[in-house]
This record gives sequence, structure tokens and C-alpha cells, in this order.
Amino acid sequence: MEELEMYHGSISKSRAEELLAETGQDGSFLIRDSESLPDTYCICVLYDQCVFTYRLFKVDGDLWKAETAPGVKERLFRKVKNLISAFRHPDQGIAMPLLYPVAVNQHHNHYQPHQQQNRKPKPIPHNRINC
Repeated sequence: MEELEMYHGSISKSRAEELLAETGQDGSFLIRDSESLPDTYCICVLYDQCVFTYRLFKVDGDLWKAETAPGVKERLFRKVKNLISAFRHPDQGIAMPLLYPVAVNQHHNHYQPHQQQNRKPKPIPHNRINC
């Protein structure tokens, strides 16, 4: 996990929310350690001025999976990088595709996301995901 630029380690949920809010860019995301579950991580993504958090954990030894909205087929990945690549696309069971990684050293600099089309995916209702 440590080799990923967007892995922030044991920062708090509120610190992750601050970092993502500083970007002001829907689709900005980071990964942090879970505060409540050992050996579990959280993917935090900004969408519509709200940070959505999804658990990321290992299953069956070395496979990774992310928590998604109910009814979305479970997908397993050999590497976290592969999971992130899959979740860069819309309709993966999360509120917003993972578009702009927030690197650990990035929060010291002014955030300048890459230019992308301003296409918003269909949002998942807020009552299904913690916000």
C-alpha cells in the first residue's frame, strides 16, 4: 500500500475530508487507514462537496475488494492499482469515479487537476452511503 502516491496512512477521517475539500474537484480521492477496523483501508472520494468513504480490504489471502453500493456485483483484484483503475469508470457502485489522486505531498502545493471532460456520472442516492 505504501508505494501508492494517494496512500496517506493513518490520517483521521476529518483530515482526509479537509484534504479533499481543499482540492474542490469532484473525483479527487485518497486512501487512508481505517480508524475502526485493523488491516482495513478507506477510499475517500469527493463528490458534490461531500466525501464518500468506502472500505478497502483483503479477502481470500491476497485479493482486494472495495465496499460498494448494495446490488453491485462484488469484484476482486490482485492489486490495489487494478482496483483503482477499474473504479476510474462510472457505474462501479461508488458515488463518483476515482479521477484525481491526492498524493501525500500534494497537499503542500496548490492543487491543479488534469483537464478532463466535465461529465458527471449518475449519483447514487445519499441514503445508501455514509456521507
